[in-house]
Amino acid sequence: MSGFEGMRVLALESRRAAELSKLISTYGGEPVVAPSMREVPLESNTEALAFAKKLFASEFDAVIFLTGVGSRALLAVVESAHKREDYVAALQRVKIIARGPKPVAALREIGVTPALTVPEPNTWRELLHALDESANSSTGIRLRGARFAVQEYGVSNQELIAGLTERGAQVTRVPVYQWALPEDLAPLRAAVRSLADGKIDVVLFTTSVQAAHLFQIAAEMHLEEAVRSGLQRTVVASIGPTTSEELLRRGITRDLEPSHPKMGFLVKEAAERAADLVQQKRERKASA
Repeated sequence: MSGFEGMRVLALESRRAAELSKLISTYGGEPVVAPSMREVPLESNTEALAFAKKLFASEFDAVIFLTGVGSRALLAVVESAHKREDYVAALQRVKIIARGPKPVAALREIGVTPALTVPEPNTWRELLHALDESANSSTGIRLRGARFAVQEYGVSNQELIAGLTERGAQVTRVPVYQWALPEDLAPLRAAVRSLADGKIDVVLFTTSVQAAHLFQIAAEMHLEEAVRSGLQRTVVASIGPTTSEELLRRGITRDLEPSHPKMGFLVKEAAERAADLVQQKRERKASA
């Protein structure tokens, strides 16, 4: 499995950096690891505790869980002030929507089964489409006039909130954790310089926050345009549509999305296509 053929592959992953680095090496690449984010619990969990109070008072008709980590973090916050069994009983009284398999697994750990699970690639578009289809069913989830709580995962998904509001739902955001830059910025700064200098062949984005933080540091280093230019001759692999949209907002078109939004698929399929994609991009850059 030597698909990368010695190429320098930039990984911006933090929590699973070692795993991703090993995968890159397995497929013949030279991993360049630059953690770009760290998960920081909100110092004040007032929104989460306020959500629990309203949930217990039956002030919600439905709750949307967007991530597995966020679902567990919310449970931990609620348990700091209430009994777990009371929280589980309150969730069982409302409609539960899970964005994908990770929140489904987290909910099942506490005995909660979602009424609706969103199919791949699990973006806000699929979520809204699934809700629309459910609303058209006689036994489905009502939207107009319904009171929704949305567990958020770092950056608020404005498209989802707007879509729910446009459909007549009353939406309460429940932020549980947020993403910050890593405490040690040296690897990320080095990655910015390498991209600007054209020393990276492939870059793997596994979440939209990585793109935001990469460009934040690039801007602070006055290398934003140089990084953008560097990415135009680098193979840009994105884990899925949400991350690709963030890249596009920053003027970067992804070259590859895997067949499934999983890290293993991302590395494998990037390795299989990297040689051809690198050649194509650099030929286009040279002729431009």
